[in-house]
Amino acid sequence: MTIQLINVSDSSALTRRSISQLPINLFASVMGVTGLSLAWREAAKSIGLPSLPGELIGGLGTLIFLALAIGYVSKWARHPSSVSAEFAHPVQSNFFATVAIGLLLQSAFLNRYSPLLSQGVWIVASALTFALAYIVARAFLGRQQSRETTLPPLLIPGVATLDIAVTGYAMPFSWAYEVNMLAFAIGSVMAAVFVALIFARLRHEDPLPVPARPSLMVLVAPFAVGYLAYTNVTGSVDLFATVLFYFGLFLMLVLSPMVFRKHVPFSIAWWAISFPLAALSIAFFRYAEAAQSNILVVLAGLLFVFLAIAIIVVFVRTARVVLTGKLFEVR
Repeated sequence: MTIQLINVSDSSALTRRSISQLPINLFASVMGVTGLSLAWREAAKSIGLPSLPGELIGGLGTLIFLALAIGYVSKWARHPSSVSAEFAHPVQSNFFATVAIGLLLQSAFLNRYSPLLSQGVWIVASALTFALAYIVARAFLGRQQSRETTLPPLLIPGVATLDIAVTGYAMPFSWAYEVNMLAFAIGSVMAAVFVALIFARLRHEDPLPVPARPSLMVLVAPFAVGYLAYTNVTGSVDLFATVLFYFGLFLMLVLSPMVFRKHVPFSIAWWAISFPLAALSIAFFRYAEAAQSNILVVLAGLLFVFLAIAIIVVFVRTARVVLTGKLFEVR
């Protein structure tokens, strides 16, 4: 009889995987992929790209959302304490708003195919966004906050409310305008307050740990999304809209050398770069159209190429982590 020995030094034999390790911030991938699809639509109008690839990317975003939703509901059912721990965490809790933003962006993508489905998704996503913004604002004002947790992800729930106005301007409901204005008011003021606090923290405290560096790009989102929301509710590109757009572009240029560095290790946190870049790309195409500038159209195209490459790289590396099971390894 042959006795087969297991080499206990082989860590793969002892690795345990669990759905409890599925992180809430992976929903940011839905934002990035769907945001790329919506940016592709703008590129198709501005520089003549074929529209089909962008629509396929948007469909992929739908499938990713459904897969993540099933996975996270399973995590909630089997490991409720893990979900509670994420929701109670001062930083991770902000990423629950990525679920709502992903749905809002999907409502914009789906409008071309099924206006009724798009409207239903927008209503559900808007209600969820307002609820999360309320919870975050109440927690922010109701208890003392640590400077160490005043980080860029704090902006996500506020930016989420701005996305209601970005995606809801075409909704046919008589009450949609007031909802969009409410969302714009909440999002713009929350973003202004939190941006000031985060800038102060970055100025006066220790720099962010290297693995958290990609989250710096979230600082671009309030200005890019703010531009889209403001121009939607006002219907014009005025001086204030121009300031929002150009400062968002300036901030992206300042932050990129700090984020895109070889020594920053890959993790799911890299999805934090995707939606801010997508929102800025969409804003760039729309501003270039309003300014009627061929030079700006070319520059918008270059940013779009950068966005597409960045999301492809992050998507491929994330797929590798998921398919090899490393994402679900219990640490």
